[in-house]
Amino acid sequence: MTTHDFAQRSTVDELMDTEVASFEDFRACLVDLATVNRLTLAYRPTIDYLDGLTEHQLPRGRPLRILDVGSGYGDMLRAIAKWARKRGIPVELTGVDMNPWSRRAAAEATDPALDIHWVTADAFEYAQEAEVDVILSSLFTHHLSNEALVRFLRFMEDCARVGWFVNDLHRHRLPYAFFRLWSGIAGYHRFVQHDGPVSIARAFSRADWERLLREAAVPSGSVKIAWQVPFRLTLARYR
Repeated sequence: MTTHDFAQRSTVDELMDTEVASFEDFRACLVDLATVNRLTLAYRPTIDYLDGLTEHQLPRGRPLRILDVGSGYGDMLRAIAKWARKRGIPVELTGVDMNPWSRRAAAEATDPALDIHWVTADAFEYAQEAEVDVILSSLFTHHLSNEALVRFLRFMEDCARVGWFVNDLHRHRLPYAFFRLWSGIAGYHRFVQHDGPVSIARAFSRADWERLLREAAVPSGSVKIAWQVPFRLTLARYR
């Protein structure tokens, strides 16, 4: 793997997107990614966003409908299910991912009592038919091209009744170098060792997000962009 200059997003492909040969290999990679997510506090910004929902933003007489796009192993939605139970907030949780192995892996890892629905579908098509209050994505958007990102931002703006939240990486040489070293020492799956640094190189700066929001015609000032420890950038939109 070559280093990256970080002035702009990398276009190098991730092995998870191109070379997965079996379900077992795919699931092993997801298990290691969930460990990385837990150790790097990946769930906290999304939970903080949900904590920011006010009483008038929560629907009356029905559950809050949350859609997680690119749900992968489902660990984000499992964390949200526990959040909702702790706060007594009724929710309908749906994870959508285009890879059918994601649905299988997430279902196998999830207690049925959490009542999370896993869907294999194109999120753009699925959400247009469903009634969605909140659209979330966690460590998903760096997989998309800039053109697809503009469409994704527009899609969330059009479909999410209450708001939407993006939780992804900040493109920077420090986490890039650290993860290359750490993932090798930890002995993570070879896909994780390759794709972690690639993900960081494919990720974003604040200027990237500001430009993409303008291109998506999201109302100026309606989205809060925040830097989160460790080297995350989040976009929070409330109605």
